[in-house]
Amino acid sequence: MLKEFKEFINKGNVVDLAVGIIMGAAFGTIVTSLVNDVIMPPIGLVLGGIDFSSLFISLSGTEYASLAEAKKAGAATINYGVFINAVINFMIVAFAVFILVKNANRFRKSAASSAPTTTEILLTEIRDALTKKPTPKRKKK
Repeated sequence: MLKEFKEFINKGNVVDLAVGIIMGAAFGTIVTSLVNDVIMPPIGLVLGGIDFSSLFISLSGTEYASLAEAKKAGAATINYGVFINAVINFMIVAFAVFILVKNANRFRKSAASSAPTTTEILLTEIRDALTKKPTPKRKKK
């Protein structure tokens, strides 16, 4: 089992996967900052100075001035503003992944279409061999 694990770790795909996960986590952090620090403040300003990350509903029935105050008091809350930010984060990441996959597929198609298939290579060789070989003359009866 240890040998199989070592073989698994040494495969190139595992290293590629690890790099992808690390890059994905870093990208997620950047997107979160983009949403929280760049996109949401102007949207909140347009909507009357709303800070989406502080929007919540207190389930205890007690009114709190801020989400931080409700959390400090230990109140159960529905933090729908944080959820809105998370949805926007997801949409940006999903769009970026869509663009990445779309371009990767386009490059894969162009690379595949430019290289002839095995069948095409064989047919080309047969055609070339037939054109080089002199055709025998038939005797007339």
